Amino acid sequence: MTDETRPDDGRTPSDQPESPERPEFLPSGDQPVWGDPSGRPSGTSAPSSPPPPQPAFGPPPYTGTYGGAPRPESGPYGAGPHAEQSSYGPGPRHDTAAFAAPPPPHNAVGMGSGWAPPPPGAGGAHSPKPPRRPPGTGTLIAVALAIALVASVAGSVGTYLLTRPGGGTDPSFSLGPAPSGAINRAPDSIAGVAARVLPSVVSLEVGNRSSNEAASGSGFLIKNGYVVTNNHVVALADKGGEIRVMFGNRKTTTGRIVGRDPGSDLAVVKPEETFGTPEIGLGNSDQVVVGDPVIAIGSPLGLTGTVTTGIVSSLNRPVIAGDDTGQSGEEPAYISAIQTDAAINPGNSGGPLVNARGEVIGVNSAIATLSRSVASQSGSIGLGFAIPVNQTRRVAEELITTGKAKRPRIGITLDNDYRGEGVRIASGASQGRAPIDSGGPADKAGLKAGDVILEIDGLRLKDGNELIALIRAKEPGSKITVKFERAGQERTASLTVAADETPAVKPT
Repeated sequence: MTDETRPDDGRTPSDQPESPERPEFLPSGDQPVWGDPSGRPSGTSAPSSPPPPQPAFGPPPYTGTYGGAPRPESGPYGAGPHAEQSSYGPGPRHDTAAFAAPPPPHNAVGMGSGWAPPPPGAGGAHSPKPPRRPPGTGTLIAVALAIALVASVAGSVGTYLLTRPGGGTDPSFSLGPAPSGAINRAPDSIAGVAARVLPSVVSLEVGNRSSNEAASGSGFLIKNGYVVTNNHVVALADKGGEIRVMFGNRKTTTGRIVGRDPGSDLAVVKPEETFGTPEIGLGNSDQVVVGDPVIAIGSPLGLTGTVTTGIVSSLNRPVIAGDDTGQSGEEPAYISAIQTDAAINPGNSGGPLVNARGEVIGVNSAIATLSRSVASQSGSIGLGFAIPVNQTRRVAEELITTGKAKRPRIGITLDNDYRGEGVRIASGASQGRAPIDSGGPADKAGLKAGDVILEIDGLRLKDGNELIALIRAKEPGSKITVKFERAGQERTASLTVAADETPAVKPT
């Protein structure tokens, strides 16, 4: 509610008396207040004689007060014969016609030359304007409520616009085109290495209908179209099963076993067709160090062409792969493995582990799990193991050329009950075999029964499995340095690794 529409609350002007200095400014006689400056009524001609002069300044020629006392009957500011009660006092009216001040003229402008300013007050100053009454408490409350309402509505609208659900459509919305610039990937980047290696990696599916068994794994193509893989992947096919080889272009063919070696968990398969698949390059596992970046490629869980990355976590890790229970009739594989944290899962077996140049440095063969049960394998836990490629190179050549691999040996029998530091040679015959083969590498180097072998080529031994794995990784004819202890004294000997072409049922 504004001041213009505020009710008067039953009050009249007399309730608020004006300052006594304010003169009473009323029209003279019957002349209109806002008419013609001459005082003539509208539409009439000028009178024959001019009206009595009115002083422009000075006090008016009347006496009395504003409280309704008698006023003179003459003078330009007097009441005149037709005087009526002033709006500022309760005095009696003397005329019969009611007087009301006319409204201001429409589009009023300057007073003009025929008008004089209002007479000064008693003190000689112009009469002051009545003071503007400040807005009341109700008005202020109403304004505050209006502002609060507007702010609340504006906030609600803004919040809605910012949080409204995207159910609406915008025909003009666009994310723009995809970038079209070429991406240059370095040849030694993971993507560059994978692009070169993936075409040489294959997936193997092996089945034996008679035993209703199946196995799967991976492999890689080497010179002359041979595929290298793990022995435990294709062992079923050696008992009447079938091998199907799928290449990177998803073309499939059958394959046959060229040779397999349970002691190293390696095998070679010959596909009927290679479909122009390129061979993969082989590296040097003796140059691998801990921390080198590596890439594992294969078909984990049947997902062909899977690439995972990691580093070399450790070297010469003794691992027993294959069947270490002896139930299959084949000896387990003892591997001095390359350990990696690249994700390796069932189905990666036989696939390549490559370096930053795309060269094979190992054959993925085993993983560490939280359960020894194949049915409850937990998958990769960051502990994968690969057969060093130098061992793989030798075994593959022997399998392709002769159909079987030589077995490296040093001609000793181990004392499995020994729990001290290093590995002890048996003190007596075991299962009809002497502790040291007569004329063998250990015998020629001067080792005797009961000696404790502490190191092989500077590597401190922890147990017998580690010694077997290290010897299996050596090439027959290579020389090794052995540090051993006899009667409390450490000694050193050099011996040459021999080969046993007839694999034994139990390793030595």
